[in-house]
Amino acid sequence: MDSVGPSLSVAIAKGGEIVYEAFQRTGLTHSQRLLPLIDDALVSLGIEVAQLDALAVTVGPGSFTGVRIGVETAKALAHALEIPCVPVNALEAIAYGARFFGGPVCPLQDARAGQVYCAVYRSGECILPDSALKLDDFLAALPQEPCCFLGDGALKHREAIAARLGARACFAPPSDINLRAAAVASLALLRPETALPWHGVMPYYLRKPQAEREREAREAAHA
Repeated sequence: MDSVGPSLSVAIAKGGEIVYEAFQRTGLTHSQRLLPLIDDALVSLGIEVAQLDALAVTVGPGSFTGVRIGVETAKALAHALEIPCVPVNALEAIAYGARFFGGPVCPLQDARAGQVYCAVYRSGECILPDSALKLDDFLAALPQEPCCFLGDGALKHREAIAARLGARACFAPPSDINLRAAAVASLALLRPETALPWHGVMPYYLRKPQAEREREAREAAHA
């Protein structure tokens, strides 16, 4: 399951293949839609929730609220069902959508405040670690070759990226540019050894919540 950004998606894997996926980007509240989306998936396949062997969830980076919704839902289900849960890095799951691109793959999540959550992958290996940067700073750090951009940050900043990089800017097609639960499931299947008990799954934040940052700024200003 994924709920860390503006989209929401759920997938089911069985026998090593993806047998169900639902994706929506409707603007509806994730907290209201995630559990019904999971229920719809199970009903569609005629599966009882007790038949699930494991869960996988994106743990961040992304929207603080979205991350919490996904992580807490996965932990509650894993706890109740007594099954393991695989935490998946959202940026890596985004990059999976362009895994066959020959050059640098740049997953971007909008981090607001003029920043993006970002990383760079090549052939599935992370070559620039997860960061929260201003878009211009990230673009300046990229290799001087064609780069593929994807994620909700790529959608939001497409014009700025194209203006800065010109012909070096490539964008994933609409079918792959968003974070998909099928990618989350695929990564979990590749790494079953990363499964954790429910209480070991934690949100992955690259920076402090806005309210905490603003409080620290006020305290610093009055120090």
